Amino acid sequence: MLQEFKQFISRGNVIDLAVGIIMGAAFTGIVNSLVKDIIMPPVGRVMGGIDFSGLYINLSSGSYATLKAAQDAGAATLNYGVFLNQIINFLIVSFAVFMLVKQVNRFKKSEDAKPPVPPRSELLLEEIRDLLKK
Repeated sequence: MLQEFKQFISRGNVIDLAVGIIMGAAFTGIVNSLVKDIIMPPVGRVMGGIDFSGLYINLSSGSYATLKAAQDAGAATLNYGVFLNQIINFLIVSFAVFMLVKQVNRFKKSEDAKPPVPPRSELLLEEIRDLLKK
């Protein structure tokens, strides 16, 4: 059983998956910072100084100035601004992955464009054909 486990874990697919998950986790931090710190401030400014992460609907009876105040008070809130930020995160990640896959596919196409080397038997048959023509 230990030998089978070694074979399983040393497969390329398992290692590739592990690397992909680790890189995805690291990439998530970068994208979150990009959205929160770079993209959302100008978008909020264009929309009249709105900070999307603070947008919410209060589902309880109290009145609160900010989402944080409502959460600290334990009020039920519908945090649609946070949801909008997550949608933007998703779109940015999707676009980045699309661009990455597009580039990888472009490189694969250039590698695939090379004609495969014919087998030795075909080369010999071509030589024989050329000799017979002469």
